[in-house]
Amino acid sequence: MSELHVLAARVAAKLIARKETIAVAESSAGGLISAALLAVPGASAYFMGGGVIYTATAREALMGVTLDDMAGMRASSETYALLLADRARTRLATTWGLSETGATGPTGNRYGDAAGHACFAISGPARRARTLETSSPDRAANMTAFAIGALGLLDEALDGLTAG
Repeated sequence: MSELHVLAARVAAKLIARKETIAVAESSAGGLISAALLAVPGASAYFMGGGVIYTATAREALMGVTLDDMAGMRASSETYALLLADRARTRLATTWGLSETGATGPTGNRYGDAAGHACFAISGPARRARTLETSSPDRAANMTAFAIGALGLLDEALDGLTAG
């Protein structure tokens, strides 16, 4: 079993035990976060839905994020990732929102981020964001790294809340 699937199973077990739910808004991971969570048996107990928010059109249609909401903000940033996590959680009425946004590669994005740049965020009983820089132009490897990074952020928060 891959690192991604082991991590998804660990997160799923914690969500099920806590009777909590999750919604996902991902971009550069291309659906891998949702796919990993859905690959775990019993996903209907915690996974309420998700979307690949890859364009401004998808951002507005699926997340309800308008140009006014984006004022002073750019995509592929922790601030934007937090906005997406908040929106996913609110729109699907879940305990947790999880988001990812970045530049998969082989080149950087139009915002000046190099390939391998991603930001993740969680919204819910804890709210935080993190940036990852893989420094790799390998698109497929970055997609997996981004999914692992996003789920890892949630996993750490779930551990922290359990320990606290």
